[in-house]
Amino acid sequence: MPTFIVDRVQETTAVTGTGDVVLLGAVSGYKAFSSVGNGNSTYYCISAVNPGEWEIGLGTYSTVGPTLTRDAVYSNSLGTTAKVNFSAGTKNIFVTSPTAILS
Repeated sequence: MPTFIVDRVQETTAVTGTGDVVLLGAVSGYKAFSSVGNGNSTYYCISAVNPGEWEIGLGTYSTVGPTLTRDAVYSNSLGTTAKVNFSAGTKNIFVTSPTAILS
């Protein structure tokens, strides 16, 4: 699957726990993750609206849901490469280019 970085993609999500991200629609003035293309991967950042929880990784977009899987985590607010166990509340999720990719 190809990896795409698309400019100005940002949506909201209410994801909790460590599961896949159900996308709730583009933020006003931004594109939706559908710009990445079904089955394609992209780098993402999930950031809680109330700061404290965040995650940067590689995910795969699916039109079903629509969702973004959290395939690999490169950094997070915990200082690890594990999926963040997100608490309840609105989060922003957007395409980004990570500064470092760990293997």
